[in-house]
Amino acid sequence: MKSASKKILVTGGAGFLGAHLCRALLTQGHEVRCVDNLFTGSLSRVEDFFAFKTFSFLQHDITHPLEASVDQIFNLACPASPVQYQKDPVHTIKTNVLGTLNLLDLARRTSSQIFQASTSEIYGDPQVHPQKEDYYGYVNPLGRRACYDEGKRVAETLFMEYHRLYGVPIRIARIFNTYGPHMHLHDGRVISNFIVQALKNAPLTLYGDGTQTRAFCYVEDLIAGILLLMEHPAGVMPVNLGNPEEVTIQALAELILDLTGSSSPIVHHPLPEDDPHLRCPDISYAKKLLGWTPTTTLKVGLLKTIEYFEKSLSLAEVSATLS
Repeated sequence: MKSASKKILVTGGAGFLGAHLCRALLTQGHEVRCVDNLFTGSLSRVEDFFAFKTFSFLQHDITHPLEASVDQIFNLACPASPVQYQKDPVHTIKTNVLGTLNLLDLARRTSSQIFQASTSEIYGDPQVHPQKEDYYGYVNPLGRRACYDEGKRVAETLFMEYHRLYGVPIRIARIFNTYGPHMHLHDGRVISNFIVQALKNAPLTLYGDGTQTRAFCYVEDLIAGILLLMEHPAGVMPVNLGNPEEVTIQALAELILDLTGSSSPIVHHPLPEDDPHLRCPDISYAKKLLGWTPTTTLKVGLLKTIEYFEKSLSLAEVSATLS
């Protein structure tokens, strides 16, 4: 049965995940207000949504207070890749702390549900594998990644305290590596890096020896999990959302080369500071609570993503020729 229409605020709505979420909510018939400071977001991701009378866009930085009449808030506002969040680490911390406080205050004033896009990075370079929600993590608070890792950890703390003190209805998803169409061509994530390099027949830059692992979730599967969590009446504690199918980075590189038919060589570089060696979610809680599990295989998801990147690169080349 179709749910009643709601007024929904999506911060970071012009980002990769945010745009996919906005589309899903609009398709369900909700009124969506997309908020983004466009630091890493792009209007090109949401331009099609203006065809919906129920869509609006506001360029705004959540480190400053925001007023809105809403039923639900989805907070996805924060750069998500090391290349992006290390450009301005202080602002990354402010987004995760001041921005989260501002949105929690808005949720409290409007008696609205609020969702926090947390991250697998709160587990740091884990000493427990796979990672379950009751694992507290192994994070370097002084490293280059701490602005994001610790910022997201503090955001979770703020969510829990607003729930305990003020009864704010919260939802927290710890999102593991996600990929798919509308990723930025140069966002610095491993899948986008490998696909772009492979399509250009340029060397694939592999950091470390390639034995480190990740688990990649296709974006449509992730959005389905987020929506289920937001609507669940008992989903207060953090929930891992990701694909538990683990793959080495070396195997990922070889698969992308095979799917693109690329002749690119693989070139190894030193592993960045605090880069996790193992990363894979235990999603048994999500399965039990939400009945959710990802259904898109890595090969199928990569083929869809490669197709998108091929089109994006072609458009970029045409644009460069005309300019």
